[in-house]
Amino acid sequence: MHDLPWPRGVAPRLAAHWRLKLGWIPAFMAAFFGCYFLVLRHPLLPVTTLPATALDGWIGFHPGALGLYVSLWIYVLVPVSLLDRRADLAVFALGAGALAAAGLLVFLAWPTAVPDWNLDWARYGAIARLKSADATGNACPSLHAAFAVYAAAWIGRILRRLRAPLPARLVNFAWCAGILYATIATRQHVAIDLYAGAALGGIVARLVRIPRVS
Repeated sequence: MHDLPWPRGVAPRLAAHWRLKLGWIPAFMAAFFGCYFLVLRHPLLPVTTLPATALDGWIGFHPGALGLYVSLWIYVLVPVSLLDRRADLAVFALGAGALAAAGLLVFLAWPTAVPDWNLDWARYGAIARLKSADATGNACPSLHAAFAVYAAAWIGRILRRLRAPLPARLVNFAWCAGILYATIATRQHVAIDLYAGAALGGIVARLVRIPRVS
C-alpha cells in the first residue's frame, strides 16, 4: 500500500501501533539510562580526559544551546512515531539497541571525560543541573551525536517515502545539525566525541539497512 502524499500521510503513521510505541519507548529509555548511569558512576578503568581542539574553541560555550541539546529526546521519537509497520519498528529498535550497546561497551573499555572548562556552572542554573546529573564522563563516542545521526537517517527515509517537500527535509537536517552543535556548545562534549558519535550513528544506520518504509 502506497503512502498518502504529504502531509496527509503523517496522521495514519502516527496512529499505527500506538500502543506498542507507547509501551516500547519508556521501556527502552529506562533500560538505556539505567545502564548509562551505572557505567558513568562506576568506571572500571582510569578515566582519560580528552583534549579540546580548534573546533571547540571556534564554537565556544553557549548556554542557550541547552534547549537544542535536550531536544534530542523529542527528535529520536519522531522516526518511531512515524513508522507504521511492526517490522520497521523492530529494525529501528535493533539498531538503537546496537548503538547503545556499542557506546556502553566503549565506555567500559575506555572511560573518557571532557576537560575542566574552568567555568562557574552555578551561574547557569539549567546547565548546572545537567552537569550534576550527567557529569562529564561517558564522553567518547557522544551517544547524543550518535542517536541524532541515527534518527536523522530514519527521518530522511520516511520523508522521502511521504514525498515531503524540501523545507521538511531541511528542517530534519537543521535539527540534527543543531543537536550536534549543542553537544559542544553546552560543553558536554568535545569535537573528538562528536566525530566518533556521528560516525557510530551513521555506521549503525547503514548496517541495519534502513528498510523501505511503506
